[in-house]
Amino acid sequence: MANRHRGEVEAVFGGRRYTLCLTLGALAELETALGADGLAGLGTRLGKSLSARDVIRILAAGLRGGGTAISDEEVAQFPLADFAAYAEAVRALLAATFGEGPAVEPAANP
Repeated sequence: MANRHRGEVEAVFGGRRYTLCLTLGALAELETALGADGLAGLGTRLGKSLSARDVIRILAAGLRGGGTAISDEEVAQFPLADFAAYAEAVRALLAATFGEGPAVEPAANP
């Protein structure tokens, strides 16, 4: 069960329950992957429209932070049919990490 006080969120993908958490290491990983300059830059970058690649990176980092050994490439193979669950998990994860903000919507040109 996810512990919201630790920034964890729970999500179900493909019938499997996961815990996601953006740990300090996961945030550092995302800074590099998204070309952000520090945590403030990362927050600004994540507050914009997200591409499908961004969603993959955030989910993968969150899954690893939550204890699941998984690569970005494995997350990229998740079925598109569950996209609403992925978008909600990203929204909840970012809200748990940075506070409530705008809804997560995919970019027009992922």
